Amino acid sequence: MPRPAPKKVVMREQPPKERIKNFNEVPYGYTPEEAIEEAKRCLGCKKRTCVEACPVDVDIPGFIKAIADGDFKSAIRIMKDKNALPAICGRVCPQEDQCEKYCTVAKIKNSEPVAIGRLERFIADWEAEQDEIEIPPKPTPTGKKVAVVGAGPAGLTVAGDLAKLGHGVVIFEALHKSGGVLMYGIPEFRLPKKVVEREVDYVEKLGAKLVTSFVVGRIKTIDELLGEFDAVFVGTGAGLPWFMKIPGENYNGIYSANEYLTRSNLMRAYLFPEYDTPIAKGKRVAVIGGGNVAMDSARTGLRLGAENSMIIYRRSKKEMPARIEEIAHAEEEGVEFHLLTLPVRYYADENGWVKEMECIKMRLGEPDASGRRRPIPIEESNFKIPVDTVVVAIGQSPNPLIPQSVKGLEVGRHGNIVVDPATGKSSYKRVWAGGDIATGAATVILAMGAGRVAAHSIDEYLGTGKW
Repeated sequence: MPRPAPKKVVMREQPPKERIKNFNEVPYGYTPEEAIEEAKRCLGCKKRTCVEACPVDVDIPGFIKAIADGDFKSAIRIMKDKNALPAICGRVCPQEDQCEKYCTVAKIKNSEPVAIGRLERFIADWEAEQDEIEIPPKPTPTGKKVAVVGAGPAGLTVAGDLAKLGHGVVIFEALHKSGGVLMYGIPEFRLPKKVVEREVDYVEKLGAKLVTSFVVGRIKTIDELLGEFDAVFVGTGAGLPWFMKIPGENYNGIYSANEYLTRSNLMRAYLFPEYDTPIAKGKRVAVIGGGNVAMDSARTGLRLGAENSMIIYRRSKKEMPARIEEIAHAEEEGVEFHLLTLPVRYYADENGWVKEMECIKMRLGEPDASGRRRPIPIEESNFKIPVDTVVVAIGQSPNPLIPQSVKGLEVGRHGNIVVDPATGKSSYKRVWAGGDIATGAATVILAMGAGRVAAHSIDEYLGTGKW
């Protein structure tokens, strides 16, 4: 077998100076010729380590070989056998820490792994361009009904899998748009909303019914749903933002990342005045945190007109949990990185709007429970940074509404629903849960993996009646 090309086929992107002036998607995606060239780098290994590392068990060598052969229709069919949301996963999943990390090509000296994520995105976008999405034949109805609470990655995966098995599925979504964090949390320039809508539409065409603006726990309880459905899956995500609880955190102009991104993404503040959604379009925006949500917020700040958009992070760049690609995009676009820096206090003007942030410098000690080196304050190193908008992106907890409204449901110390990871079963009979509501904030693909596990367990229960 010939040695594969050492480097991935480059994906073309909007130039940084142009893209910070718009919310259009940054990477353009592969052309068919580029996709075929990249797919030919795959070795088609017998030991499929990439598949073993995929949370939803996609036949990665199979779909890539089909692309290499120019058989795009077979490629998308192979992909969708296990993954109903490939256009989303190909854009936002951390392939570098999952499938691509275990690619055999990457073990060859000076070689990069096959661009599995880019090929996944290509084949999903190719299918959409044909304007004839292939829908599997409708199975014989089983007569069983399942309620799915939350139309995010976990809920959509459960719904799609169960609908393909013939079960009646209804998805209840609290917001007026489905998609969960895909819709409200991830910016247009990283995940266009038309892509999310396209993937949700596919799940509906599989047979799932979608009900929006329906808050389970308020309009109907879990117990009431159990009176109408044979099983309930809870996938309500991590919607409770964390704050640092430091002086001045309640001043005007200080947002949680959830609110900031929801106003911009779901409520289209970036399209003002077409969408008259209020948002502080600061000139000096400081984002606290070092994850993907922080990068999304800082890059959004630039696009909303910030002259300076800053990341304030208490560790070094090496410890940042954000994807390497997202950090690189932020750097290219001019986001300033204030590393080993921790905010300790905010100051406001006479009208209560934030104007300064007091910080302290940090040094790194020994690794903590996260495996990263622990940040330690350096005494008397305080300094101030002028700001007019602050976005706190240090994490979030599971949505508390359902865990608090179901008596007898076992809940962890962080507010998560406790589940059996092998089945997704909760302590409450006929109730499963998965995604961020069970694990805390994690990745889209891990939520989908949890959804797949739960769907299998629910189907087994519906067939046997054994809990």
